[in-house]
Amino acid sequence: MTTDPVPSPFNMACYVLASAGDDPAKTALAVLGDDTTERWTYSQIEAAIRGAATGLLATGLMSGDRVLLRLGNTPDFAIAFLACIAVDLIPVPTSTQLSVGEITAMTLDLAPKAIIAAAGVTLPDHTAPVIETTTLTRFYTLPPADFVMGDPNRAAYIIFTSGTSGTPRGVVHAHRAIWARRMMHDGWYGLTRNDRVLHAGAFNWTYTLGTGLMDPWTVGATALIPAAGTPHDRLPMLLAQHNATIFAAAPGVYRQLLKSPIAPIPTLRHGLSAGEKLPDTTRAAWTLATNTPIFEAYGMSECSTFISGSPTRPADVATLGQPQPGRLIDLLDEHDVSSDTGQIAVHISDPGLMLGYLNAPDATAARFSADWFLTGDIGRRLPSGAICYQGRVDDMMNAGGYRVSPIEIETALALHPDIHDVAAVELRVKSDASVIAAFYTSANVIVDTELAAHCAAHLARYKCPRLFLRRDALPRGANNKLLRRALRSDWEAEHGQT
Repeated sequence: MTTDPVPSPFNMACYVLASAGDDPAKTALAVLGDDTTERWTYSQIEAAIRGAATGLLATGLMSGDRVLLRLGNTPDFAIAFLACIAVDLIPVPTSTQLSVGEITAMTLDLAPKAIIAAAGVTLPDHTAPVIETTTLTRFYTLPPADFVMGDPNRAAYIIFTSGTSGTPRGVVHAHRAIWARRMMHDGWYGLTRNDRVLHAGAFNWTYTLGTGLMDPWTVGATALIPAAGTPHDRLPMLLAQHNATIFAAAPGVYRQLLKSPIAPIPTLRHGLSAGEKLPDTTRAAWTLATNTPIFEAYGMSECSTFISGSPTRPADVATLGQPQPGRLIDLLDEHDVSSDTGQIAVHISDPGLMLGYLNAPDATAARFSADWFLTGDIGRRLPSGAICYQGRVDDMMNAGGYRVSPIEIETALALHPDIHDVAAVELRVKSDASVIAAFYTSANVIVDTELAAHCAAHLARYKCPRLFLRRDALPRGANNKLLRRALRSDWEAEHGQT
């Protein structure tokens, strides 16, 4: 992988579809159902995207207009997304699970000029005209629009992320973002044109949109998506039946699949994981069950993934892996000086880095320091160059003057056979005193002394939790990341320590 500059002029959709002419009859996309499979060849998908772009322009939309996508996990989503980008409209993917109030609040900040919506999906209270999928699909056969080429730094799409704050915020990405994803092909996936990639996530998630669709199409591979409503326990059957070579999912999906025996999947080369830290126990169980490894990647909505293991460079045990070839990554201490332990930072030259947060210049500026984008996550660099994840900056805990990562404690407690999920949090028990607490889920309450003994066997004394608190479930964000801050604030509010 080289660090060639992004070509100019440039168009993301044009780049993604550049391989379509190499093998027009090859399957680009297959929607997998129990009884039927819907297939789109490269020639069909390109024609539909460019025809849809023609139709969208005919509605009066103009370059730079924002288009809200209220579409489910169907080919219409992918077609509408790339059709917008092809002609310099700015698509905004959103989850179909959002309530009217939630999507209305997001739309007020967005000010879309149109909404593309599937039947039955909640719509915002907004005056923008709605283009229904029945209309969108009629556009597919229209004459193809020309790709609008231009500055690779101009806005291409907007995604909303809640991050750790819980408040949705628009992240504006440039056309050049797709150029950065080349570094994942070898640095994470081991992706080739012969691969058949099945992703278990929803298209409104950038992990799915990139890994499950745009990257396979960029190299001329085949993207496989489960039909809407497919339960997770059907995925192993679909992987085997449709000769999948790469499986991509969040750690939670792997955990669900491992609850039942997994039949052999002869063609599967490996799995991919992102979105949250992959527990070592889950990785080991999957490898034992399928005889295939999982390669994990670390990233965020503001910059996709940039640290990972890969088939050619597997991650060291208990690490995220290494910066992908071509990435400039560092760890910065509290003085923004390079250190072996510090905040993970991405250089501003990275083409995958966001343009900024929508209508939030102060929030954007707060994420940058000199030549670096600050992720808000703490890492520790090993002599090999691999990076260990230590948790969020605001999740780091203090025990007797020592800084303690919640990940260390959670990893130790996850080894307990009766614990299903766990989060370590520093709680303020008095105005001038705090302790480390472990929130956990289990079938039944586990005696504190048993948990304390378990921790003592796996952790230094100062790292051992002082409180063990059972919950029916732990709060997680849209991407299934633990919301430790919510646990802390809720407990302290309940106990009068706000």
